[in-house]
Amino acid sequence: MFIVSLQYIRPIEEIDANLEAHVAYLKEEYAKGSFIASGRKTPRTGGVILSTIGSRDELEAILARDPFNKAGVAEYEIIEFTPTMVAEGFENLRE
Repeated sequence: MFIVSLQYIRPIEEIDANLEAHVAYLKEEYAKGSFIASGRKTPRTGGVILSTIGSRDELEAILARDPFNKAGVAEYEIIEFTPTMVAEGFENLRE
């Protein structure tokens, strides 16, 4: 499983200019099963994506298609971890 932490590196106006395309990209990846959760950081300095994609290389290829990435408005930190404990109802996330 992966946690992707996005950090905005351009003014919020540039983020907002790319937001509609970014949301459409997220919806496409949800439909493909690439992402399981996402949202803005508070305060609004970036975002977080949770992914159960099988490999880091595959995830990096998916993130390369993100309009935020293409526009150069965000940087991405990828954290891989293995869930060993989960809350009831989330057993499918455990490896």
